[in-house]
Amino acid sequence: MPVKILMPALSPTMTEGNLVRWLKSEGDIVKSGQVLAEIETDKATMEVEAVEEGTLAKIMVAAGTEGVKVNSLIAVLLEEGEDATSIDAFISTADLVAPAQPTAPTLASKSTSVSSAATSASLTTGERLFVSPLAKRVAAQNQINLASITGSGPRGRIVKADVEHAALAPSKNTSAPGQATVYGDSGYADLPLNNMRKVIARRLTESKQQVPHFYLNVDCELDALLALRSDVNTRLEGGKLSVNDFIVRACALALIKVPEANVSWMDTHIRQFQAADISVAVAIDGGLVTPVVRSANLKSMKDISAEVKILADKARAGKLAPEDYQGGSFTISNLGMYGIKQFSAIINPPQACILAVGAGEKRPIVKDGALAVATVMSCTLSADHRAVDGAVGARFLEAFKTLIEDPLRLLI
Repeated sequence: MPVKILMPALSPTMTEGNLVRWLKSEGDIVKSGQVLAEIETDKATMEVEAVEEGTLAKIMVAAGTEGVKVNSLIAVLLEEGEDATSIDAFISTADLVAPAQPTAPTLASKSTSVSSAATSASLTTGERLFVSPLAKRVAAQNQINLASITGSGPRGRIVKADVEHAALAPSKNTSAPGQATVYGDSGYADLPLNNMRKVIARRLTESKQQVPHFYLNVDCELDALLALRSDVNTRLEGGKLSVNDFIVRACALALIKVPEANVSWMDTHIRQFQAADISVAVAIDGGLVTPVVRSANLKSMKDISAEVKILADKARAGKLAPEDYQGGSFTISNLGMYGIKQFSAIINPPQACILAVGAGEKRPIVKDGALAVATVMSCTLSADHRAVDGAVGARFLEAFKTLIEDPLRLLI
């Protein structure tokens, strides 16, 4: 009996994905464990392996298709001895789940009708156009005349990239005589949403609407930490410790000291964690991911530094595996490298806390009754008041500040 290959759910938040490319073609022999395709999820681009052996008889969803729903049929595998003529009878109409229309840049300043923009090109020129089906759909969405596009595909075939390039070309945003132009004369472009951005938008909207945030701020003096870091880095072979590595370690130890802050809200109960699994926010093209340093309270500064670098490189390359980013009991978002002095971050449920870290800068302080200058870093804790009370958040920040200002504690 033919085997259905369905769109897999490769992360807990995944409801749809983009089929980036097929690594097998129709007619190829497939063995269990071989990579069939690459799927772009809301977190990364991942490889999908075959579970069954057989012949890849029919590909139902073409490479480059976006918005393919989880559990929709993407291909059919024939087992040894099966006839390809049985496929049509095997595939029911219920299996043919249409993928969402691909999103592409659109120019809302155009006001022509969609009805014939994408299909009338051949009528106006008298010549047949070679256009991929995906390019036709994108052109229809963007109200673009295909006759005006030069194809870059084989035999001049117009492909999706050609239409997207035309959509992003500068255009004037005009309005009827006497009618005000809302966006001025320069026009505008509507940029597509990738899966990651969609998930970020949904989850953070839910967080701000449903999670009762409160915020606590603390200033930490960094001079002792910076001096220790410089001293340690002169003795280290290979990679160097960053200020963020010290922050990860300080958060982990503070969570062990104040376990009431190392929790998640689970609706029917509060889950308290025994280890400090620190999620570290990493900015990547098109979004943000939070790979996790597991049991950071048990790891040395050198180990934390090496692990953060590896996870950040994998995140930027789109190679994070689910186990790299799932879970985590606490998140750090550090914008200090961008010169941001202070900010408040949005909690990543079901976690109950996130620490927003600003840049260290020289500031005047009063020390022993006299005015002095110190390098000061502002940190803001966002906490879920359902799981963490104000006093608990204050004790966590007190423990964190003590570790940052007495950094030798982080090395022992």
